[in-house]
Amino acid sequence: MPPIPVSTSLLLIFVLLPLLPVTFLGRDYWCSGLKIDSLVDGKWVYQCLRRYEAAPAQRVLVTNTHGETIVGLLHHMGFDKVVVLCHGFRASKDDSLITDLAAALTKQGISVFRFDFSGNGESEGEFQYGNYKKEAADLHSVVLYLRQEKYDVAAIVGHSKGGDVMVLYASIYNDVPMVVNLSGRFNLEKGIEERLGKEFMDRINKEGYIDVANKSGNVLYRVTKESLMERLSNDMHAASLSISKECRFFTIHGSADEIIPVEDAYEFAKLIPNHKLRVIEGANHCYTAHRRELSDAVVEAITSSEEGETTP
Repeated sequence: MPPIPVSTSLLLIFVLLPLLPVTFLGRDYWCSGLKIDSLVDGKWVYQCLRRYEAAPAQRVLVTNTHGETIVGLLHHMGFDKVVVLCHGFRASKDDSLITDLAAALTKQGISVFRFDFSGNGESEGEFQYGNYKKEAADLHSVVLYLRQEKYDVAAIVGHSKGGDVMVLYASIYNDVPMVVNLSGRFNLEKGIEERLGKEFMDRINKEGYIDVANKSGNVLYRVTKESLMERLSNDMHAASLSISKECRFFTIHGSADEIIPVEDAYEFAKLIPNHKLRVIEGANHCYTAHRRELSDAVVEAITSSEEGETTP
């Protein structure tokens, strides 16, 4: 709807129509009701009275480059633009952080696709400790599928290991205009000892693998030497430098992250050209007590029209 010049005496008039398109934060939505919010330069500024609730998720199957079936859920909000959400290490599309983000985005009328990387959740394939490049390739298969189905992939968002996949994806494929890295690790040589023990290199060189067990002694997953080497082969410094300045890149990190220190976020900020950093004070790695702040930050990043700038 084009802006309509009005007089200030009409500011309290409510416009109630069955269904109207409206631009909100630079994006188009369908609103079931509008009201006049304010007058700027003699033109109406509209406010949605109610936005659409999330549509039921549609189960989608995508085949990756290895012939494996990737299982995803599409929340279609009536528009072709879609945001793809990617989970972290040993998580899934149904992880509460991912579903909370999906709910926040769809409440704003933004379509969402969330999926399981190969070897995780419902998707086919064998779980691997590393697999960073394969997960980036999985994401590329998803992006290509969505485009084939006439969707416009507006942004990709990944948490933790998924955040590193975002960095690799942007450096390798350079075909998505906006990337959001949530709590990704900058130095992939760190964080291994905490999971595998101090002598992990000696053990894996001797045995060829390490089984990671829980406190009860039950094996959770196996780390092979090949998968460990794949992780170590990924250079986040080089990948960050190779990301195009045309890609709008956002990093969001908790100041109290107990798994990946917030300093890693500042390293990404130093190197990625078109970058904006948001640190959420007091938030841990999974934003347990800060989900609202995380959701607000992601929605703001997705709907923002600002050019990349780095702020603490």
